[in-house]
Amino acid sequence: MEVIGLVEKMQQASENLRLSGKALALVPTMGFFHEGHLELMRVAKKHADIVVVSIFVNPTQFGPKEDLNTYPRDLEGDLFKAENVGVDLAFVPAVHDMYPDRFQTTVSVQKATKHLCGLSRPAHFDGVTTVVAKLFNIIKPHIAVFGQKDFQQLVVVTRMVQDLNMDVRIVGVPTVREPDGLAMSSRNSFLNPLERESALCLKKSLDLARNLVARGEFQASILIKGVKEMILSSPFTEIDYVNLCDPVSMENVQKVEGETLLALAVRVGKTRLIDNCLLSAKLLRRI
Repeated sequence: MEVIGLVEKMQQASENLRLSGKALALVPTMGFFHEGHLELMRVAKKHADIVVVSIFVNPTQFGPKEDLNTYPRDLEGDLFKAENVGVDLAFVPAVHDMYPDRFQTTVSVQKATKHLCGLSRPAHFDGVTTVVAKLFNIIKPHIAVFGQKDFQQLVVVTRMVQDLNMDVRIVGVPTVREPDGLAMSSRNSFLNPLERESALCLKKSLDLARNLVARGEFQASILIKGVKEMILSSPFTEIDYVNLCDPVSMENVQKVEGETLLALAVRVGKTRLIDNCLLSAKLLRRI
């Protein structure tokens, strides 16, 4: 596996690969790899000849009181894991190369960012779309792979690609979970053992909502009430949001009709965790 740090060198390597007829897949990450990241890389390998992983803790998607400085990092371990799953290139740029002096351009998706995480983290998605657009311009992938755990991010990036006619296909990959159901996240490492046990309430609350819908309960207010009660019955929890929304527009809905996204953001201790599932009245009533 080749490791590239300079923007210009990465651009040239990608151009050479494209000219040789290779299909490129990109997995954008902030590092500290777990099995969820590795699954994205495996999926990318099925879709392309060359897999490129970017490792960049992007400062522009962190708010002033968020965990940029303490975000977990393990570059040596990340490179070892990526190589073991067959990644061909790792792009590891420095902050000053991605955001040089006098940098002043941002990419902003307007509507899909006004809900869920966009409410409590108002500058977050501008940072995400700007860095992803830069990575697309630098690496020139044919395919980019994102996890569905960050469902709103997947929607926002897809919207950006469609609106700006970017020549890249977005592939979403289902959430990878620990054996006990906790969605894999780099931030899970911040949880102490008691908080880690409490964090299981996120998955349990999603399962509760699925069961309620399967029994014929489709009203958002009742589903949200049940989910919130389950989360708050666990210690160390503080709810940022529990929402039922349209999985394309991210706008709130009043009842489960078609396919509906149930999205959660919960602080467990000081650690903010997200999770989600898709609910469907038609499909779940068959269970």
